Amino acid sequence: MFVLMRCLHKPGADAERDALRPTHRDWNKSGGEGLVSVVTGSALWSEDGTAIGHWGILEADDLAKARAYIDGDPFTRSGIVTDIELTRMADGFAADRINPRITG
Repeated sequence: MFVLMRCLHKPGADAERDALRPTHRDWNKSGGEGLVSVVTGSALWSEDGTAIGHWGILEADDLAKARAYIDGDPFTRSGIVTDIELTRMADGFAADRINPRITG
């Protein structure tokens, strides 16, 4: 299944987020040590250019594994993430349009 993930960050956490970014990226690359496959994702910015969070499209066996992935993210464990939204996507989601290696 594919899951849309949206995580908002606490204001004023720029220095802490910058320090944890390499570990956060390693977590993403590993899919949370195999919990999920990250199809795509990026940072979220306010209109004035302030970092406010991150989003992603995950491929997971179920919502519990997607949640475990987010819960294990260094940004979440450190308290930077304040709000998490997970939305199951349609079974017919065409992930191959984003990443040709994904066959769905």
